[in-house]
Amino acid sequence: MQPNHILFSPMEVGALKLPNRLVMAPLTRGRAEADGSPNALMAEYYVQRASAGLIISEATAVSRHGVGWLGAPRIYDSAHVRGWRGVTDALHGAGGRIFLQLWHMGRVSHPDFLDGDLPVGPSAIAAKGESRTASGSKPYVTPRALEVREIPGIVREYAYAARQAREAGFDGVELHGANGYLIDQFLRDGSNQRTDAYGGSVANRVRFLLEVTEAVTDAWSPERVGVRLSPTGQYNDMRDSNPVATFTQAARELNRFGLAYLHVMEGLPGHWSHVPGVQVAPHLRAAFKGPLIINGGYDAGRAAAAIAEGETDLVAFGVAFLANPDLPERIRRNAPLNPPDMATFYAGGVNGYTDYPALEPAAAR
Repeated sequence: MQPNHILFSPMEVGALKLPNRLVMAPLTRGRAEADGSPNALMAEYYVQRASAGLIISEATAVSRHGVGWLGAPRIYDSAHVRGWRGVTDALHGAGGRIFLQLWHMGRVSHPDFLDGDLPVGPSAIAAKGESRTASGSKPYVTPRALEVREIPGIVREYAYAARQAREAGFDGVELHGANGYLIDQFLRDGSNQRTDAYGGSVANRVRFLLEVTEAVTDAWSPERVGVRLSPTGQYNDMRDSNPVATFTQAARELNRFGLAYLHVMEGLPGHWSHVPGVQVAPHLRAAFKGPLIINGGYDAGRAAAAIAEGETDLVAFGVAFLANPDLPERIRRNAPLNPPDMATFYAGGVNGYTDYPALEPAAAR
């Protein structure tokens, strides 16, 4: 038996029975319509990757104030629901399963996306870096710190987006609590310097995540909800003084909801998200009682070993799925992988999106 056989063992994740442990990670691709509605090209892209045990969609804005990426999809309007329904119907027809990733960009949006309004965040601290707007790249601005009275409204936007996702035919939703977006901004003390009930102590900084999770699980069902975290990720100018304490408490608190899974992005050495030093994922594995997905530079061999050794239950692949629509079959056959074309990741159109070749069908035995 091939050493990677464990990757093809089935598993129950929330309400779903997955045929394998290979998850397609969320991948922003910038192919939506100008109003954020998904289209037929996006449906083709996801259908090509239907053999994943679970697909987690590209990050999708929960509200107008959460937008901030050119060509990224949205889920707060009826047109968005209709567009996504075309994707989910096609994918389910091909035998696939998909969760929608719910996204609010917080401080790393830009007034160009917000009709001139300032982006919002937990504190008035600008991230280093630039936003790619329709009129070119521009430095991130200092966000407006959310007032306590505004936070329940944003929580309700996540819940509404979850109901919209259900209407659009998704199998569940994933809360994007990683990579320097709004939930992550509240979690980490590098971006959250509040002195009220949402800042300071770990318990306070975790509060927004827990309130959003409660609202979304109430809006749908806990077994239809996952959460993604990136405890050591530095993308979008993020940092935390004690990621083990912060994220272990977050994982422990999330147990109360009975979630479908916890998805942790913490790259292996050599991956762009790797940060030398302490690894937080083992602490989260011990703290969280549900299924765990890990992500960040795994190949088939390392993924199989991580599952076999009890480090995780499933492994998410990003760029490998981007360039190899039939990744599970390539792993099964030990076939070579297509190289990714980074120049086309966000370029729009077919090139580097739906034109990566699949393997020829295996000869009948």
